[in-house]
Amino acid sequence: MTSSKTGTAAKAPKTPKTGKAPKTLKAPKIPKGESHLALVRRARRINRELAEVYPYAHPELDFRNPFELLVATVLSAQTTDLRVNQTTPALFAAYPTPEDMAAANPEEMEELIRPTGFFRAKTKSLLGLSAALRDDFGGEVPGRLEDLVKLPGVGRKTANVVLGNAFGVPGITVDTHFGRLVRRWKWTDEEDPVKVEAVIADIFPKSEWTMLSHRVIFHGRRICHARKPACGACPIAPLCPSYGEGETDPEKAAKLLKYEMGGYPGQRLSPPPDFPGKPAPALGAV
Repeated sequence: MTSSKTGTAAKAPKTPKTGKAPKTLKAPKIPKGESHLALVRRARRINRELAEVYPYAHPELDFRNPFELLVATVLSAQTTDLRVNQTTPALFAAYPTPEDMAAANPEEMEELIRPTGFFRAKTKSLLGLSAALRDDFGGEVPGRLEDLVKLPGVGRKTANVVLGNAFGVPGITVDTHFGRLVRRWKWTDEEDPVKVEAVIADIFPKSEWTMLSHRVIFHGRRICHARKPACGACPIAPLCPSYGEGETDPEKAAKLLKYEMGGYPGQRLSPPPDFPGKPAPALGAV
């Protein structure tokens, strides 16, 4: 399989409207009592706009098969995808299969994944899920949610990442970026990831779930940052009820853009062919 399944044909990315939004742009007038139908229409329009901005949206973890994606997603907790991508080449060289990883020396694995943080807990999870794959699933990653969540260290978020990107089964990935943005856009005020997932699943057709997740996460990492969103460079500002929480001046906002939007490397060492940004450097590279 390829290293990503975006479900979209490659095409030139739409450049964010950096520097084009007038400095006098006002927050959109979204009624406090917005009906559910109006919310659905606005949310789906945001998704369409994001699809134009990020036609190349993809999972930002390097992987070549379902097992590698599962391991990488477990490692991504409390760290960046970049750090995981810089760590997994050596890990998978040492333990390419569940059988190999299940038989690993814990101390040696801890040293390999130390850069990702929480390495002792993550080692325990990886040893446990690898043993379960070996003993219960014939060394193969299962393609069902109910089976994946039974594996040590695997919750719904991890399971949906694997299902959506390794098996083509639609799923909504509610990570910190996704949860922050859907609340900022007033799609929901729920904090619990499971409840957020249920609300968003009711707004969008199932066929959109995986790509919606990628687009929202991409937007959260590149433009709609947690502490200082680049509102003045945001292509969906007219649809955002939280416009103005960040920098609204277009020129100043443009300086806040990250990754390919700001001309910098992305998080993957091996990005898909249609990705317009630069590959990230390997661990220890200058």
